[in-house]
Amino acid sequence: MTEQNNEKEPVQGCVKWFDPAKGFGFIISDEGGPDILLHANVLRNFGQSSVADRARITVYVQETERGLQATEVLKIEPPADDEHPQEDDFIIPGVEVDMSAPLEPARVKWFDKAKGFGFANVFGRPEDVFLHIKVLRRSGLADLQPGEAVGLRSVEVERGRMACYVAAWDAAIEEKKQQ
Repeated sequence: MTEQNNEKEPVQGCVKWFDPAKGFGFIISDEGGPDILLHANVLRNFGQSSVADRARITVYVQETERGLQATEVLKIEPPADDEHPQEDDFIIPGVEVDMSAPLEPARVKWFDKAKGFGFANVFGRPEDVFLHIKVLRRSGLADLQPGEAVGLRSVEVERGRMACYVAAWDAAIEEKKQQ
């Protein structure tokens, strides 16, 4: 951590790993040094219950007796898809996705990370929205908890509605303010 004029400077890095079940994970700083602990409570204060491995992250850090620890998350960006930088491996043929469409408020019904999918309910709509793990990762998330509030963009496909983008609830509210 660097200090200038008694003000903390943000640290930028990459999420090494984060396990929502354990309640913590680690960040690798762009400037090197020891791993930075990222606790689930700090992530929840940012409005997310998980973060994808390799996501870009900006945090404030403090030194503790046990090492460096993130105290506040400032920004999270989804991980770059190193394997297919120009190719989206989850495009649905014949379906156009309008990424400028507003995020709809939704609540996670259930999500099973091991199975790689789950469902959410958009407020005011009767049908479930299918959530796929690849869409979550592309959105910068790693897992969702039942009852968690999210914002999502969805499309109508042959078998019903499917999410094409998922955002933490706080990000959805912030996006709404900027419109």
